Amino acid sequence: MGRDIKNEVRPIIIEFADQIAGAKIEIANDKPIPFRDDKESNKVRKAYKVPIDLLRFRKDNGRIASDVLTWENSKGPLNETTDFGQALLKRFLEFKDPEPTTDLTNLIIKDGQDEMAVITADGFLINGNRRKMVFDNLQEKFKGNEKYKYLKVVILPGPKDNEPLPTNIEIERLENRYQLIRTGKAEYYNFDKALSIKRKIDLGITLEEQLKDDANFFPLTGNALKRKIQEFEDEYLKPLECIDKYLEYLKRPGHYNTISEGRGDSEGRWQAFLDYYRIVYKKLNDERQRIKLNIQEDEIGKIENVAFKIIRKRELSGLDKKAHQIMRDLPKLLGNAQAKKELFTLVKIDFDLPKEEATDEEGKPVDEKTKDIIWGNKYAKEVIWHVKKAYDFFDQKKDQDTPIELLNAALDKLNHGNMDVKAVELGRIDEAMKLTRDIQVKANEIEHAFYELKKNKGKLNNKFKNKKTRK
Repeated sequence: MGRDIKNEVRPIIIEFADQIAGAKIEIANDKPIPFRDDKESNKVRKAYKVPIDLLRFRKDNGRIASDVLTWENSKGPLNETTDFGQALLKRFLEFKDPEPTTDLTNLIIKDGQDEMAVITADGFLINGNRRKMVFDNLQEKFKGNEKYKYLKVVILPGPKDNEPLPTNIEIERLENRYQLIRTGKAEYYNFDKALSIKRKIDLGITLEEQLKDDANFFPLTGNALKRKIQEFEDEYLKPLECIDKYLEYLKRPGHYNTISEGRGDSEGRWQAFLDYYRIVYKKLNDERQRIKLNIQEDEIGKIENVAFKIIRKRELSGLDKKAHQIMRDLPKLLGNAQAKKELFTLVKIDFDLPKEEATDEEGKPVDEKTKDIIWGNKYAKEVIWHVKKAYDFFDQKKDQDTPIELLNAALDKLNHGNMDVKAVELGRIDEAMKLTRDIQVKANEIEHAFYELKKNKGKLNNKFKNKKTRK
């Protein structure tokens, strides 16, 4: 049997815990934290002032999930106990959300620390990573100012307490609860939130359990809860699956920083993958939608290939459209035979770069983000040309569509090879029969309209002929 990692006790570094114990100064506290059943039982834990230098960033912090995973997938494990590891985590935090961090800095300068941070017995922050980062910077800026020397914290049980040490799952759940408490703090960027949700699922905390930590979703049951779970899957987990597939195409699994580095990343691609999943991927995996778009099952791979190349290029100059906007338009472009053919020409473009194009002047491999820039510049003309032509074909067809062409297209759909009534699920036969009746009604209405038009034209022609005869 495998290890039950989620219920294992989180290891405590005794040396770090002793330093905390020897330097902490007790202060007043009147609020329970969302740990175990503290809130339900109104258990208020002791709070302390702890020197900021003894507190440490935690790498399993959902706010910087993409940065940590990228580092570990490209360079190996990130050791959060070392000075180098701590400097790296601080850098990730600083670049993640500059604007909210500036707001927090100004707030702390004006009013000091408001909310208690929460730490493990050995000083790793569960809640308060950004505050430590701000205090570190203010301590450097205002040297000697006691105001920025200490952080107010609640300390989770340690080896010398008469209470079980926190397990991995308890710490993840605590972070999740703080993440979902909306107090004006910087919300996690959706991409990092998706990675954080997935990490918790991998640890054993189901999506339902995570949602139940949010007071807004706690009362939900039955179908309402199922809908909310589906909504979160569509909003976070499913787009993340598409991202993982894209990174496999590029042979760089786990390099999440090439997708986006944060809310303010002008090169970010998270929105493009969100729209790709919602508007393209779901249709490709729905047989009814595929039939509607006249897409064959063996074309799904080509469409994914094309979509990923457009997303990699991201901006297509001359089209005034970003990748996510093209993803929203992709189904209608694919519904046009000529536009689809034009897009499929992009399949021949290679995702890989020759070795000599992926190295710098010293012959060293360039990083993955630089590869994207090189690839984008190399194939810019080709990608833009074919996507622009696809739009031209669609716009031209849209302007030229006449009732006769629309009727022919509708008839083609009804005569499609996939129109095999035996393939309809038993539970959907009533739905199919209703659709055929609706089609019959609409066909009769259109036929009647053409009959009236023909009859009126006949009357007009006779009237015109009579006028000519009288003359």
